[in-house]
Amino acid sequence: MTHASPDTNAGNTHSLIDSKLAMGWMHTARFFTTAAQLNQLPPVDVPEIAFVGRSNAGKSTAINTLTQQKQLAFASKKPGRTQHINLFSLGRQGVTDAILADLPGYGYAAVSRDDKQRWQRVMLNYLVSRESLTAIVLLCDPRLGLTELDEALLEGIRPRVEAGLKFLIVLTKADKLTRSEQAKILSITKLNAGGGEVRLFSALKKQGVDDVAKLLWEWCHPEGLPATAPAVTQATDSGAPSGKNQG
Repeated sequence: MTHASPDTNAGNTHSLIDSKLAMGWMHTARFFTTAAQLNQLPPVDVPEIAFVGRSNAGKSTAINTLTQQKQLAFASKKPGRTQHINLFSLGRQGVTDAILADLPGYGYAAVSRDDKQRWQRVMLNYLVSRESLTAIVLLCDPRLGLTELDEALLEGIRPRVEAGLKFLIVLTKADKLTRSEQAKILSITKLNAGGGEVRLFSALKKQGVDDVAKLLWEWCHPEGLPATAPAVTQATDSGAPSGKNQG
């Protein structure tokens, strides 16, 4: 789904958007619903941001760091075992102006080939067909770079990207690299990103956290601060999700 370009007055609003506002917005994230199948996901009429990545790429840690919540996205002790799409709502209490979708990690070796293929199909179908999907955040361990599975995912979403879908590659665990290594992998990934954004990110050092939060805020509010935002009906009880993703 694409958004209209900001009007001429939006520039003044954007100048007021700082990391405090963006991080405060991310902190409002709360559990919305969980689904084992695409047809179980409720339709929403607000922007939706999907977080995807290989198992152990640091996806859950990144989500928890961005939202400043320790266990919003649960990192399973058995990566790859849990296969649910978890949705979280963003916005002040009682109002939702965006949805964050946490997709299961992919590529974990201990999962059977059939399970891998089935979930790769489910996730690709989600990324290709989900109408409310506005942006994709691909989490990648910079020590491994973009893997074959990552590149296949980027290729699969190419038509939607060309139609206006935003995407961001987040290079997690950047603190494990030297500055020269960071600069090198950043440059290489930008060349392979096909027009997408790329950011270095470290949950430990808080590197890139504010920058990613501001980018996501702007993608979900292309016309600046909304006067009002639509409410989204809670799909399930407010308890913990029955399926928890791995990071």
